[in-house]
Amino acid sequence: MLENIGAVVAAGFPTLARAQFKVDVSGIGATQIPVAIAPFKGQDRCPQPIADIVRADLTRSGQFRTSNLGGAVLTEQGPPNYAAWRTQALEAVAGGSVTPEGPNRWMIRFRLWDAVKQTDMGGEIYQVVTGDLRLAAHRISDFIYQKLTGQRGVFATRIAYISKAGPHSFSLVVADSDGENSRAALRSREPLLSPVWSPDGGSLAYVSFETGKPVVFIQDIRNGARRAVANFRGTNSAPAFSPDGRTLAVVLTLTGRSQIYLLPRTGGRPRQLMHSGSIDTEPVFSPDGKSIYFVSDRDGSPQIYAVGVDGSGVRRLTFDGGYNVSPAISADGKNLAYISQQGNNYQLWLLDLSSGNTRALGNGSDDGHPSFAPNGQILLYSAHESGAEVLKTASLDGSVRTTLAAAGLQVREPSWGPWTPGN
Repeated sequence: MLENIGAVVAAGFPTLARAQFKVDVSGIGATQIPVAIAPFKGQDRCPQPIADIVRADLTRSGQFRTSNLGGAVLTEQGPPNYAAWRTQALEAVAGGSVTPEGPNRWMIRFRLWDAVKQTDMGGEIYQVVTGDLRLAAHRISDFIYQKLTGQRGVFATRIAYISKAGPHSFSLVVADSDGENSRAALRSREPLLSPVWSPDGGSLAYVSFETGKPVVFIQDIRNGARRAVANFRGTNSAPAFSPDGRTLAVVLTLTGRSQIYLLPRTGGRPRQLMHSGSIDTEPVFSPDGKSIYFVSDRDGSPQIYAVGVDGSGVRRLTFDGGYNVSPAISADGKNLAYISQQGNNYQLWLLDLSSGNTRALGNGSDDGHPSFAPNGQILLYSAHESGAEVLKTASLDGSVRTTLAAAGLQVREPSWGPWTPGN
């Protein structure tokens, strides 16, 4: 039994029961920027704690050490107290206000100051409905992140994952980057697997067992329209979009073993990428679309390889450890994240593709399914903690980790969505 739920953001789609996420932060970055986000004027009357959300976003990135300016309210008008801020060793301070603008509408204003150069770094104004208050807070975080790091922020983007509430209760979920505002785009009594975003952020490809076997679907998250794009003999699994969004890599068992195929995202005849006697699976396109990373046992144990999109030039990338799977590539093509078996533990690792250096980012015993933020600076992955399946994030240097724990749900197989015009 399957329930397709139209996922139009403006209209909203059903919130998952008890799906509020509790964010726990551990670790301290070596070179964090000290920044204060003061309580916004009028925030006590607002349904969402705007300044708290901004602080949590910046902390989760691993690049900031945040405070609340001692609890002192500071509006977007200031005035800036540069001398006092420097005695507190702050590099930047932000303040703002939240004002009701009628039923279900709010005006949010904020401003950022450079406490070292003693300059006004600008600000923004948002007029939003109540349901978009958290989005406005994430956009403030993105503004501050870009001003202070020179890189684009990712807090207003979205993530997707699979939740399991019981043996016959699976959901394909779309949520804010911090796990909040979760909405079920699809519910099923049968397993759902491997969600992955299209490059334009408008669709998700995933695997569903609703027909009794694994079939790859693509679903428009705006209106819920969906269609099967890979429903061939045997199993259909592990979808991945090309960077231009026009091609889908999938794993099929047409030859009796798992092999990688390419086909148009609209469906059609699949083209086998390689012809090997091994199991090839978990394809991921390189950012330039010229290569595909994948997992194969062709050398005796699961390892990660790369191959050209024409099927030529196979090369092995992982050599440390006897089990390396679930590749994910950063948008700049410099880093490859994967899951590596270390003794009895399965941990998140990072490979620098230029130097070949590897290092552990995860600290658990059963990590899985890494996915890069669009700016390549944060990794989202699944993990087991205290008997539960949770989502975690790790900064690129591994210094800061957060746990996104949803009460009453098992959450797994996350995918971080791209930047879109709306975020």
